[in-house]
Amino acid sequence: MSENTDLIIVGGGISGASLLYTVAKFTDIDDVTLIEKEREIAAINSHRTNNSQTLHFGDIETNYTLEKAEEVKEGAELLAGYLEGTDPDREMHSKRSKMVLGVGDEEVAKLEERYRENGFGDLFPKLREIGREEIEELEPKVVEGRDPSTELKALQTPDGYVVDYGAVAKSFVDAAREEEGVGVHLGTAVENVDEGRDGFTVETDDGDFAADAVVVAAGSHSLQFAKEMGYGEHMSLLPVAGSFFLADDLLNGKVYTLQMKKLPFAAVHGDADVHDDGVTRFGPTAKLVPTLERGRFSTASDFADVFGFSPASVLSYANILSDRILFPYVVRNLVYDLPEVGKRAFLPNVQKVVPTVDVDDIERAKGYGGVRPQIVDTKNKELDMGEAKITGDGILFNITPSPGASTALKNAMTDVQTVLDFFDEDHEFDEEAFREATIANFPRVDGGAETDADEDDDAGVEDDTEAEDDTGAEDDDAEDDDSDDRVPAKADD
Repeated sequence: MSENTDLIIVGGGISGASLLYTVAKFTDIDDVTLIEKEREIAAINSHRTNNSQTLHFGDIETNYTLEKAEEVKEGAELLAGYLEGTDPDREMHSKRSKMVLGVGDEEVAKLEERYRENGFGDLFPKLREIGREEIEELEPKVVEGRDPSTELKALQTPDGYVVDYGAVAKSFVDAAREEEGVGVHLGTAVENVDEGRDGFTVETDDGDFAADAVVVAAGSHSLQFAKEMGYGEHMSLLPVAGSFFLADDLLNGKVYTLQMKKLPFAAVHGDADVHDDGVTRFGPTAKLVPTLERGRFSTASDFADVFGFSPASVLSYANILSDRILFPYVVRNLVYDLPEVGKRAFLPNVQKVVPTVDVDDIERAKGYGGVRPQIVDTKNKELDMGEAKITGDGILFNITPSPGASTALKNAMTDVQTVLDFFDEDHEFDEEAFREATIANFPRVDGGAETDADEDDDAGVEDDTEAEDDTGAEDDDAEDDDSDDRVPAKADD
């Protein structure tokens, strides 16, 4: 097989799929091709069991600064608007109450400061302070069995979107395929990307593809491709695998705990599964792994390619892992994976949310979890907490740690502008139509797109039309969020 196209997107996770959707539906680029090594879209980190299923707005994520929350907020609203407009029967998502819980005087004071003085109450109009009585109304198990003398407060919002990012990625691809000039090749592993004078040749195990421009949206493997082509030499990755514990029906919505400072990983939280609200998941844990994909030891060699074993990489890892907060955290998370001992060690994290839970009430979620690629800056020998975009002449590499899934459409909008630059502005992006199909549908407190059902949600009541309806990494996720399916350079979110 040999095909010519204008643009090739490598990777069929939520990031690649959202870019395909945006290019196909809202630009006049004639031909675009997506190549994915797995036989289905969103089979790895974007799959619902491999990320936290959370749409991160930045409202209750207490490791976000106000500036970070402002960046994430628009991205989340774009995706929420898309869901509101295309998924009225809640087959890809559900909408529930969401809160961050403060237990004890010190945590309550931190929440009050965050809400009243740090600007989060102004940035998120639906976010509100609630006390013990309202917490109990929304989440009885959070209060049951807790010492009545313990100070309790939460910041709560109705915008608790629980998302099956794999299903969303598939919906993006399905919508894109309605347009002419869109090609999707599944079960096709990219082996090499070669840059020539007249464009790029993408070599796969099913033939070569020629394109004027390429976007590599393959998560951790994006850096592998980049390094093979001479880009990203000052970068490495810290792959973090997330896991979850399962319990019976304990929570109605999402309940987060306060984030420990200096940690790039999501705070432990509890929430009902997107497709089965009779199951409550607690997590994620965060374990360092020497692979780019969870449970696929064949990707250990891919990690070696990304790590490079250079003095700068080794010193960067040593500097990061010697941190007095991060190192004990890493050790604790290794213990959580041990049989029996692990769930006993993790139990206090669950009891922070639901005090009456016993060790027999939880079990490890077998087969759940993905890998979140935490970016390492080997120049400064520290973690880079943002996403990475490496741009060459006609080629873009995307590495999207959490909350990459939550901000997938915003990232796609940014990437489209880069792609148009590759074509010397010969094509156009209809941003107005893009926003009309996405963020224009997001319900706001001023009644913007709000319906009676949304008002019920604002009161913490689940919509009657909601389907009875996530887990270690992605992007958002990997926790979250967040993450993309991985397309390796030499085999396998």
